[in-house]
Amino acid sequence: MNETTFGLVGTDARHRRRLSGAAAVFAVSGALTALTVWGRSNAGGPLTLDLVVGTAGWLLSPLLLWRPVPAAFALSALAALSPAATPVSSMGVLQVAQRRPFPVAAAAGAAGIGAHVVQGLWRPNGGISFGWWLLLIVVGYGALISWGALARARRALLASLRERARRAEAEQGRRVAEARMAERTRIAREMHDVLAHRLSLLATYAGALEYRPDAPPEKLAEAAGVVRAGVHQALDELREVILLLRAGDTDEDDRPQPVLADLPRLLAEARDAGGRVELRDEVADAAALPPAAGRTAYRVVQEALTNARKHAAGCAVRVVLAGRPGDGLVIDVRNPLPPEGGAAAPPGSGTGLVGLTERVRLAGGRLDHQAAAGEFRLRAWLPWPA
Repeated sequence: MNETTFGLVGTDARHRRRLSGAAAVFAVSGALTALTVWGRSNAGGPLTLDLVVGTAGWLLSPLLLWRPVPAAFALSALAALSPAATPVSSMGVLQVAQRRPFPVAAAAGAAGIGAHVVQGLWRPNGGISFGWWLLLIVVGYGALISWGALARARRALLASLRERARRAEAEQGRRVAEARMAERTRIAREMHDVLAHRLSLLATYAGALEYRPDAPPEKLAEAAGVVRAGVHQALDELREVILLLRAGDTDEDDRPQPVLADLPRLLAEARDAGGRVELRDEVADAAALPPAAGRTAYRVVQEALTNARKHAAGCAVRVVLAGRPGDGLVIDVRNPLPPEGGAAAPPGSGTGLVGLTERVRLAGGRLDHQAAAGEFRLRAWLPWPA
């Protein structure tokens, strides 16, 4: 069922509700008018005028659902001629108060009171004085206006609550979608940080086995053993990442995460794989570096070494660390650009630096990378509170 069909169904439902309401108003106003005319006939008076005015008011009553304001003023004019129009005139003021702002309802009520003043002057009620009768009319119209305004305010409140509930439901759906996307991004970033470095090392050793088949058997066996050990280590790291992600942000998983103090081990792995890595450490009081900043710094260097190994294999990489509490931590990693016409770099998705930039920003820092003066430069700054 398409949107047009739903619209037609909704229109038919509203039309049926209006017809039902018009029938109810028509029946109620007819009964009240008949009772009023019958009562006035016993009290004496121009019965023909009462019948004509009562019938006219009764026929106009369904218009209160479609055109409440004009219908209410027309019925007030009829009420000035005969008490037979008083019931439908009162219903008109009530309808206006329920569906229009208070100033409009007050104007309709004032018109009704004025009409009854005219009615009371030329057709006085013999059972009560004019003053008391007018007071009852004013109190009655005031009650009708108050009742209608209260009903209108209640409808507006219910509509506001329904709209607020709808917005809250939509907001909840949006938050769930954002949480799912954030979790997927987190999983992808952790997988990339942990596995990309390890698999790039394995690719280096596997390349040595492929391009140096004439190497001594002991060297080939050593390289194969390194590959096998690296695969097992990659599987262990993958298992740790999955367990860490399942644990979420709770403290149930207390496995240590790599920090700046683990950087020498990372550089040693790169050197064992044949890479040339130089480190200049100018960090003052590295033990005071917050663990979150140290973990981010480790990931920055890890990603830089992985990119250098993939895109500039065999080129020297220079890593510079500097900083102190209050000034922040600076990580500067540079490697020469590969020569043109060299071996093609393995394909990459380009999301590593994007995820790394996001990680650094979440830590409150900045990350820049560019190719200039024949080398690729990656520079990050991380906050380090005093």
